[in-house]
Amino acid sequence: MGSPSSTTLVVVGDEADAALHTLDGLANVRTAHLRSVADTDAARWTSSSQTPYLVHDRDPLEHVAAAWVEFFDDLATLGSLELEIERVLVALGHDTVSLPDYYVVLAPETLPPTWKHWWLGVMPQASPTRVIPWSDSEASLVRLLRRLPTGRPWPAPEPWLRGLTHAVPDRVGLPEAGLAEPGLAEPGLAEAG
Repeated sequence: MGSPSSTTLVVVGDEADAALHTLDGLANVRTAHLRSVADTDAARWTSSSQTPYLVHDRDPLEHVAAAWVEFFDDLATLGSLELEIERVLVALGHDTVSLPDYYVVLAPETLPPTWKHWWLGVMPQASPTRVIPWSDSEASLVRLLRRLPTGRPWPAPEPWLRGLTHAVPDRVGLPEAGLAEPGLAEPGLAEAG
């Protein structure tokens, strides 16, 4: 469960610890290293805050992301991905986890290819302004907090999370094969005259 009075950012990447430290001491920002704590402890921390910004390193979709990447890298089965999707849907339904308002992806240019597709394709397809690539890991996130983009919130999680089994790297965001573009007749169909 998130805090209704705070904007929550999850920082992901190898330099997450350093990025969180750039926010130390700010009165309107509360930071924490939550990656290794239980879901209930992370939910308690986020729901109890009254500060305008919460910034931490616990991705509620971490296991789903890893299962998606492993599936498309031929390291896991579709069943593993489906299991992780079901687990996170149950947790979201019970408010033991919640999606952050924003993901800040540190140094996305250094990510392995399938992870790039996850962070720069799959996740932004669900809500484009909610995933922010941040290449300047040396810069304080304060600058980012001052200019967070606005846009639509995350859609209802169940449909897009279940659709991950069909979100293929290199094809995310492209029209589905075999579907006619709007306004074009399907091949082989003649107009009635």
